Amino acid sequence: MATLLLRLCGPMQSWGARSRFTERDTELEPSKSGVVGLLCAALGRPRSDDVSDLARLRLGVRVDHEGTMARDYHTAGGGPGGGVMRASGSVSKNAVLSNRYYLANADFLVGLEGTHNPLLDEIEDALRQPVWQLSLGRKAFVPSVPVYLPGGGLRDLPLREALALEPWPLPPRAWALPRGQASPRLRLVIESSFDDPDHQVRMDQPLGAAFEHRTFGPRAIVQDYFIKEAQGVSQQTTA
Repeated sequence: MATLLLRLCGPMQSWGARSRFTERDTELEPSKSGVVGLLCAALGRPRSDDVSDLARLRLGVRVDHEGTMARDYHTAGGGPGGGVMRASGSVSKNAVLSNRYYLANADFLVGLEGTHNPLLDEIEDALRQPVWQLSLGRKAFVPSVPVYLPGGGLRDLPLREALALEPWPLPPRAWALPRGQASPRLRLVIESSFDDPDHQVRMDQPLGAAFEHRTFGPRAIVQDYFIKEAQGVSQQTTA
């Protein structure tokens, strides 16, 4: 097996998996549907395309810096002379209020595991020269560093090993460690089997032409932590 590594780092990210109507949630790490959507943007695939080949890739995430959960309170319409268009085509005169959650200053190392075939090479090339703008869950949330790893992201390693062996932190950002902590304790979120007794379920597995029909199924994941040797990282000077 081979693993393609990419980095999702930015001031704002949102990876919703249960969003409905006026409540727009975010997971604490990138969702499978969100990552596949980013790949589709890089490859220039329209919403009507079947994404089964991308959805078959096994997803893993190393949380290099946990984001801070924040909330935006949005209003739309309600003022004089305007309204909000309903799905039926009619116009509502009432304001629509919504809560939209996002992660601030999060940094993730993402791995996609598959057989070492042209698809992984095609994805890496597309991340370097994307057809459409890449975003971190919402179109307004753009990466602050390149999504591709500058030295190349393909590793001839299984998913967990590739994520665990990659240096921390990735340049150019150097996260400070808490005082007295010599090495970071990093969280891993790895796609697994439903037979795993410790699995959790996420409803973010794209099915077929998922982005045209909004069809997503269950996916099993497991979470774990490991101690990673830090490279060139200072400690915080304040408690």
